[in-house]
Amino acid sequence: MADVPTTSTTLLRDLAQDSQHVRWGEFVARYRPMMEAFMRERFPSLDADDVIQETLVAVCKVMPSYRYDPDVKGHFRSYLTGILRHRALRMLREESRRAKLVADTQRDGSPLSAEHDDEAWRATVFEMALARFLADPSVADRTKRIFERTAIGGEPPEAVAAAFQMTRHAVDQAKSRALSRLRELVRELESVAGE
Repeated sequence: MADVPTTSTTLLRDLAQDSQHVRWGEFVARYRPMMEAFMRERFPSLDADDVIQETLVAVCKVMPSYRYDPDVKGHFRSYLTGILRHRALRMLREESRRAKLVADTQRDGSPLSAEHDDEAWRATVFEMALARFLADPSVADRTKRIFERTAIGGEPPEAVAAAFQMTRHAVDQAKSRALSRLRELVRELESVAGE
């Protein structure tokens, strides 16, 4: 892994006092190589830039309340790589859920033509179908939000049911209706592409 930077208490203090501080550039220059090396070593399949960007946004949000105390909380680099790891794992879960959704939209028994039978094509068709689904005025906003939270966001159906003050069964039905509509949209897009 890249050289581990020494922690500058004045840098952390300045950033904690002002989220717009000019020293953020110094922070990024100091810690980015370590984060890039961490990503290459532990999560080579992910886009390191995206994960690092999300991590920096998270750090920016927590800095006002963060107090550096290595004897109690450990080293700052451990704190930072903990956030980075959490963001990377979340991105892996999101990619996994998205891949499962793509696969679920293909379960109706209509395989893609051999010409288009690759993962990138399926993902593109799914993204287009999802965009159409979310923009479709005939689908209730509540159904869209339930689908986003359960199928895309991965929230437990029980939590979504409580948030919408409905039963778990009703949430499952809404998600099922959304998946059915999404499959229809995928079939429509595939038939247009096959012409």
